Amino acid sequence: MIRTNKHGFTLVEILIVVVILGILAAIVIPQFSNASQEASVNRIRADLQTMRSQIELYKIQHLGNAPTDNTTFETQMTTQTAIGGGAGTDFGPYLQSVPVNAFTNTNTVVAADPGDGSAGWVYTVVGGTLATIQACNSANYVPAAGQPATLAEF
Repeated sequence: MIRTNKHGFTLVEILIVVVILGILAAIVIPQFSNASQEASVNRIRADLQTMRSQIELYKIQHLGNAPTDNTTFETQMTTQTAIGGGAGTDFGPYLQSVPVNAFTNTNTVVAADPGDGSAGWVYTVVGGTLATIQACNSANYVPAAGQPATLAEF
């Protein structure tokens, strides 16, 4: 009598396992990509909160005056300054560096959002004392449920 030992799986069993793994992947992968976007959104919010609080500290230490404009923002926030905002040793630095926008991958500061993802932040000053900083928009940002329609709304 010939004895046959069957080891291994049948083609049907392997196909069933592959189909189950495909279904699980289809369910799990979108959740990971959504988590990545959520992490980037949270990073933008944290960076904006940090920059806004440091702008307020700058204003307190410089007699109510905000950093001059977008062209001098980085210098005034990342180096030591005198009370008038120029180079000095009295105050600062307020930031080690301007953070990189998680969606545009740049840290440049501009006066108006170019809308093409080439800049990181929009900084505006009105009357020398009212300063705002916002995130530039990017095509990489796709708002999820409950999130602002644009990065500028953070």
